[in-house]
Amino acid sequence: MRGAMFYFAYGSNLSERRLRARISSVRKVANGVLAGHQLRFHKVSQRDGSAKCDAFDTGVARHFVLGVLFDISAPDRARLDRYEGLNCGYEARDILVRLDDGSSVAAFTYCATLINPAVRPFDWYLEHVLRGAREHGFAHAYIQQIEAIECVTDPDAARCARERGIYCSSKRAASRGI
Repeated sequence: MRGAMFYFAYGSNLSERRLRARISSVRKVANGVLAGHQLRFHKVSQRDGSAKCDAFDTGVARHFVLGVLFDISAPDRARLDRYEGLNCGYEARDILVRLDDGSSVAAFTYCATLINPAVRPFDWYLEHVLRGAREHGFAHAYIQQIEAIECVTDPDAARCARERGIYCSSKRAASRGI
């Protein structure tokens, strides 16, 4: 494994287009499971006040978060820390990710420190999470749980268009023969 700096993505960064728009050295290693945690949309964004994902530590053995283990470079780790708002609502945690073959890999992920169960994610943010979950072939039942999350329309139409635009750019390029 190349750089051996493993990042476990479980929220909007599941979408490789989203993650690659943020950092360049992304290489998928495998799908993984973070045991004793639940996916929750209760992290308060200090940028826009909406909800973001959290791998909430419940300590309950039957709870789990599905995600993707990525190999990233050290410079991209620093960039990702800034994008994720390290120490501004998220903290980095060292975790063990269980892979399909039963092995475990040490990685880092981001867990929320600023939470409010009353906040809702913007529709474009939920779309990032859903696209990523589908892209990586997560179980239908898990995807249905994400689809059931109540979201709100972002009042900033330009931000919404920018966020969704990452999915249109390659289609436009393909239609132009690029």
